[in-house]
Amino acid sequence: MNEKDSESYIDICPPTEFDFSECLVFLGRSEHEVLHQVRDGCLYKLVNINDEMILLKIRSSLGSILVELPMGPSSESARVEVVSYIREWFDLDQNLNNFYNAVSQDMVLGQLVHKYYGLRMICIPDLFEALTWAIMGQQINLTFAYTLKKRFTEHFGECLSFKGETHWLYPTHEKIAALDVEDLRKLQFTVRKAEYIIGIAKAMAHGEINKQLLLQKQDYEKIKQSLMDIRGIGAWTADYVMMKCLHHSGAFPLADVGLHNALKIQMGLDRKPTIEEIKEMAAHWEGWQAYATFYLWRSLYE
Repeated sequence: MNEKDSESYIDICPPTEFDFSECLVFLGRSEHEVLHQVRDGCLYKLVNINDEMILLKIRSSLGSILVELPMGPSSESARVEVVSYIREWFDLDQNLNNFYNAVSQDMVLGQLVHKYYGLRMICIPDLFEALTWAIMGQQINLTFAYTLKKRFTEHFGECLSFKGETHWLYPTHEKIAALDVEDLRKLQFTVRKAEYIIGIAKAMAHGEINKQLLLQKQDYEKIKQSLMDIRGIGAWTADYVMMKCLHHSGAFPLADVGLHNALKIQMGLDRKPTIEEIKEMAAHWEGWQAYATFYLWRSLYE
């Protein structure tokens, strides 16, 4: 993948199997999203690079990903980190051809990969964000999960204002590790979720949990068990984090309600499929269950 770099913009050449507009549909699915903004075909994202807040304006231009730096030039090292972030956020190093070939004859996915061709996993590069966002979403609807994330971010994150718009950074684990449960209870977090989130923040602050250690394990079951050893992390949350943060294409949140609803719709069923039926279908998706799930999620936003 090639990049063209200047002080005020970065031009990233993505793989052929990349459709920025498809990715924007997923990124724009909630009006309550606080960590990025989608406006007029452009994506605005505030990132922290080496303790420097950098606002990115990202759009598609002649098949490339054009990343503008509207607040002015950044250092060369910062621009290199921006490219790395974008590549991870959009999972640009994944070979989607292998996924497309694997499911091309599948009864459900064969149609979806054609319809959403170029859609890539929208990842969550920061492990603390991935873990805590997944915990926020446990056993509640997605709208309220976004409400919790917005409150959490606006109370404990950092922000930057530019041309009348406020852009937010997700709270750091260092900041959350210093909180008490009551600080989150005030935002309508349950006691358990508050305990889980603060507990993870403290474990990360002490170096007990970090992304690199998890990635080094490589084996799916070992990574999943390491995640499930963390208080508050069950099987669904572990698979979600492996999908969205650790780039494990075989991660499969089998009990996911959205997955069940999407399959019910796509298969024209009058009920949700059973776990056993999903396992049988997923036998054709081996190694690509994460992308199969993501494309099925995308089908819900029609």
